[in-house]
Amino acid sequence: MATAIEFNHVGKQYRLGLVSTGTISHDLNRWWQTAILRREDPYLKIGSVNDRTAKADSDYVWALRDIDFKVEQGDVVGIIGKNGAGKSTLLKLLSKVTGPTVGTIRARGRIASLLEVGTGFHQEMTGRENIFMNGAILGMTKQEIAAKLDEIVDFSGCERYLDTPVKRYSSGMMVRLGFAVAAHLDPEILVVDEVLAVGDAEFQKKAIGKMQDVSKGEGRTVLFVSHNMASVKALCKTGLLLENGMVKYRGSIQDTIDMYIGEGGSSENQYFDDLSTAPGNDVVRIKSFEILPLDGSSQITIETGILFRLKLMCYKENAMLDANLKVSTMDDMTVFQVGQVLGQVGEKDSKKGVYTVEFKINPYTLNAGRYKTEIFFGENQRYVVYSGFEQCFEVENSLADMGFNQSVMPGFLRPKNDFKVTFEG
Repeated sequence: MATAIEFNHVGKQYRLGLVSTGTISHDLNRWWQTAILRREDPYLKIGSVNDRTAKADSDYVWALRDIDFKVEQGDVVGIIGKNGAGKSTLLKLLSKVTGPTVGTIRARGRIASLLEVGTGFHQEMTGRENIFMNGAILGMTKQEIAAKLDEIVDFSGCERYLDTPVKRYSSGMMVRLGFAVAAHLDPEILVVDEVLAVGDAEFQKKAIGKMQDVSKGEGRTVLFVSHNMASVKALCKTGLLLENGMVKYRGSIQDTIDMYIGEGGSSENQYFDDLSTAPGNDVVRIKSFEILPLDGSSQITIETGILFRLKLMCYKENAMLDANLKVSTMDDMTVFQVGQVLGQVGEKDSKKGVYTVEFKINPYTLNAGRYKTEIFFGENQRYVVYSGFEQCFEVENSLADMGFNQSVMPGFLRPKNDFKVTFEG
């Protein structure tokens, strides 16, 4: 099978806060070394790995480094990794939004990209005009685009607003039309970033189905970036795991997801004695977060129940702040989400000071398995003021009182066995 995409030792370097090298002396030195002396660019030897958790030790950073892989025609590749791993940068290089600092990229055929809301759209032009413009950019004739127009409009659901400038579209409408254009104008390679998350659940399902049709039925190549592991698993055959701008793993999509979620974050209860470095910001900081068996035993099981205890420091007076807990499976399927306003009984507004927030899950609620929690804080039930704190926990499968049925059962929930069997002869 022919190779559709090939990355050969590709790297992308940026100088923090500056365009180019930033100084005339650096630019002259680069020109002298590369153009006159025919040597390697001296500034490519400088630079930190793109680890956002570490303090920078150089003005230069590698967003991507030594990316080397091939994608066969008709393959569907899921690109996964944490925020800042380099996923979007990789797709921008492939889509020629920006160029690599080192290495070469070869792509066979037309590439249609959906990288950000409104990518490739002229804001003053109508939806109809943008469809024709995008088709022309892809090298299609006006007649070819017109033949696809009804299909694009029907898929996007934007018929009513087709002759309205796209600057008046909501982000959801923009994504609908952008995806419809990218998927229907016969690209050999379809590149889709996290932007589909902006759409509603119905459209996401529709888009996944279309990408499956494009890859299986039409033999086109798809590169898909998402944090939704369920969508990645449903769509993709192979996976690419990026970490700190480098390829950490490449293999089947299931093995790639297992590698990604197997790290899973800390399972230890977390305590932060120094508030200046604790997770949070100038609005709120986390002092500790504990996940404990509700009955006081040593291990969380289906029978014990679970106690989530969050201790935090609030720095904002007279604000309607709320603490939120989201529990998900390790492949990002939400199990539940709860929240609580930080205020005394009968009060809505928070005060400066230390709060302890507890949430309990009764026994025989969560099934056995590994889960992750996300803590985030909001204001006025509208604005997120801090997010990004995660912790994992395990629910063990020790069901001593459920008779012979002690095997692992599928599903998120595991209610207590309360069957009644009556033999009537």
